[in-house]
Amino acid sequence: MSAQANDQDEVLAFLADPAAYGGAATAVRRIDTHAASVFLAGDRAIKVKRAVRFPFLDYSTLDKRKAACVAELAVNAPYAPEIYRGVLPITREAGGSLALAGRGEPVEWAVEMRRFDETRTLDHLAGAIDGDLADALGRAVAAAHEQAPIVPAEPWIDALETYLQQNLAAFRELPDLFEPGAVAALDRRSRTSFARIRPLLVARGKLGRVRRGHGDLHLGNIVLIDARPVLFDAIEFDPLIAAGDVLYDLAFLLMDLCERGLLQAANIVLNRYLIATRRSEDLDGLAALPLFLSLRAAIRAKVTAARMERAAANERAAIARAARAYFAFAERAIAPERAKFVAVGGLSGTGKTLLARGLAPDLAPMPGAVIVRSDIERKLLFGAGETEKLGREAYAPAATQRVYAVMLDKARRVLAAGHSAIADAVFAQAPERAAFAAAAEAANFRLLGLFLTANLATRIERVGKRAHDASDADETVARAQERYDLGGLDWRSIDASGTVAETLARARAALADMDGEAE
Repeated sequence: MSAQANDQDEVLAFLADPAAYGGAATAVRRIDTHAASVFLAGDRAIKVKRAVRFPFLDYSTLDKRKAACVAELAVNAPYAPEIYRGVLPITREAGGSLALAGRGEPVEWAVEMRRFDETRTLDHLAGAIDGDLADALGRAVAAAHEQAPIVPAEPWIDALETYLQQNLAAFRELPDLFEPGAVAALDRRSRTSFARIRPLLVARGKLGRVRRGHGDLHLGNIVLIDARPVLFDAIEFDPLIAAGDVLYDLAFLLMDLCERGLLQAANIVLNRYLIATRRSEDLDGLAALPLFLSLRAAIRAKVTAARMERAAANERAAIARAARAYFAFAERAIAPERAKFVAVGGLSGTGKTLLARGLAPDLAPMPGAVIVRSDIERKLLFGAGETEKLGREAYAPAATQRVYAVMLDKARRVLAAGHSAIADAVFAQAPERAAFAAAAEAANFRLLGLFLTANLATRIERVGKRAHDASDADETVARAQERYDLGGLDWRSIDASGTVAETLARARAALADMDGEAE
């Protein structure tokens, strides 16, 4: 232990004493990590940088620890202003005693935060991440990225290659944990993918999509405060590690969700993020997502394996299993199955959107298909809020043609990136269906068209129950659609009169059957 670390012992003991907080706390809970000690006292959390030095950070002097505290506040306050309060000195008073934010000479520095319920971080609540919370997560990350500073892309792109080299070296040192042949295959596929997408990453840097992001965006660094997800504990010690393509930042969260089996939540996060950013270049950027997901998982496998050195004997087997699971995830992510192009049509009230959401997580690559929905694209086209009701002019034939054209352009971009797409619209006109089939063929895909059917009474009942949804369809619209001439319908007809689960099962069977026909 260094002299600096020894010098901290008095400070850490002081902060662990309830008396340090002037009677505002009856007990103090201390949490230690490799680089910090956090003291939870009453409604306050006091975080002190430990006097340590690692290859990736240096807190070995008081000045460096103060600078790190200032940096942590600057980086995290935009994400979580309700948590981060300021930087405080721990001072040596005239009589020799220590004080929190006293008048004496500073002997240590700390970040002061509002204490939150530690059981409300999303790693503790993973089983409760439903569709609404996943949607809020996508919105929160998109908003954070929009305000994140743009940084030069080239240093970060070069760093990606370094990360690949470091992973390979670490895996090779543990042949009993990571099978050498699998390690070589993962490295080869990762390097091939990196070489292929490097020009894309350079281009995205020029578009401002490489930013100083969160850098450590896993579920343990997101907390629910007033039922709202709040990002915290972003990386402050190295701007380069915190930097990256916004989709690389997002990929940590997506990987964490997928690895825990929360595929539906991960897919909702991705789709909401893409809607919220409203950037077509992020659709093109999906080509990088398999490498990003794989690299995030590989780094987590390496870091998890490193814990075995200092773990108790009875903990090592579980750590080894976790490390291998992350490695296996990295293998799956870097070599996904071929994408698919699915279109879901049907009159209003047949359940197209619920079916699209149910199918999306099934379709490679992870975390599932991008859904391009006509109702949302129409609202975006007219500058309206997602649940704001539009006037008749928004549904005129010319407007509908524009909506389908935008959908087609987005679907083409998604497919060109090697990602699955689901188009969700009524598709009442034969030319609309033909245009999507032609686009699929041009992209060397087969359009897997599903057309949902249900009787009028069922459809009227369903549209009447909608709330807080992008669709403007009501009973009048449902009745008017009964007069539609659908023309020659060569899509697979799906009975959607039953439950959502029944419709989903029928649709999955139909897609499997169509896949079989194509082989």
